[in-house]
Amino acid sequence: MRLLILGGTEFVGRAVAEAALARKWEVTVFHRGRHEAPAGARVLRGDRTAPDGLAALTASRNGAGAAPDWDVVVDTWSGAPSVVLDSARLLAGRAGRYAYVSSRSVYAYPTPAGLTEEGPLVEGASAGAGPLDYARDKRGGELAAEAAFGDRALLLRAGLILGPWENVGRLPWWLGRTARGGPVLAPGPHDNPLQYIDVRDLAEWTLDAAERGLGGPYNLVSPPGHTTMGALLDACVAVTGSDAELRWTDPDTILAAGVQPWTELPIWLPRGELHEMMHRGDVSKAVAAGLRCRPAQETVADTWAWLRSIGGEAPRRPDRPAVGLAPEVEAALLAR
Repeated sequence: MRLLILGGTEFVGRAVAEAALARKWEVTVFHRGRHEAPAGARVLRGDRTAPDGLAALTASRNGAGAAPDWDVVVDTWSGAPSVVLDSARLLAGRAGRYAYVSSRSVYAYPTPAGLTEEGPLVEGASAGAGPLDYARDKRGGELAAEAAFGDRALLLRAGLILGPWENVGRLPWWLGRTARGGPVLAPGPHDNPLQYIDVRDLAEWTLDAAERGLGGPYNLVSPPGHTTMGALLDACVAVTGSDAELRWTDPDTILAAGVQPWTELPIWLPRGELHEMMHRGDVSKAVAAGLRCRPAQETVADTWAWLRSIGGEAPRRPDRPAVGLAPEVEAALLAR
């Protein structure tokens, strides 16, 4: 298989590239050159937002009338949908399929528990639009992929993504906090369900789906009940080997103190509409198509091993805010 990744050097794109290289696929990564590409990948340089930024993709490798240059394209873009549209139009006759890493944020809010891929979607997205907001941009990216590739477009509606190379900082923050030890504010309840996908499981499923010629939307997170907030934080304490003591705290106490779920306490959401949207989605379609999710303990352990291998400081995307609870705020809550 011949794979083109638009990106391919960070988090999701890197995981896809490494998984494909492990399968002995021919991998091309198209990126701006800010990060090193995985060893073994062919590199093309360009900035998708610049005039003529796609020029490196325009030279055909196979000649007129030959087979497409790539069997599948994987695109992780999360900005203006018009950027996806330009890329997809350029590649429509040069690639067999287009896999767009979208988001379950494309569903209209409130998103009830158990929502399938047939649920109502956000409004106002346009394939050729400039940047709007994350949900509408991702929906616009889907429309752009479909406009150029039709039923050859595969839409990966991922939820929370964790694992090695994470550049948002959610799981790395919890690992860093538990590694420091001492009393740790743990947002309850202990059995609060979590739905996420390990980036490597996302990558493997994407490649399998591309080989099988799948198209259309798929919710891509772990099945409901895969793990809990308690199991995740217990694993963080175990792998770091620290003396951290998890102090499980009632959600109402945390919220009354003005602490923000998801950002100040990454991953965690109290039960309610937001929790149903993020952690109670229906993934039966992806499971039937072969989705397999590794245990949470493996995701935590491998993320910790990766963090240690790079000196403990996780990279962070410049377009995402920092996450984590200030030590003085945590101390004040623990004192109660």
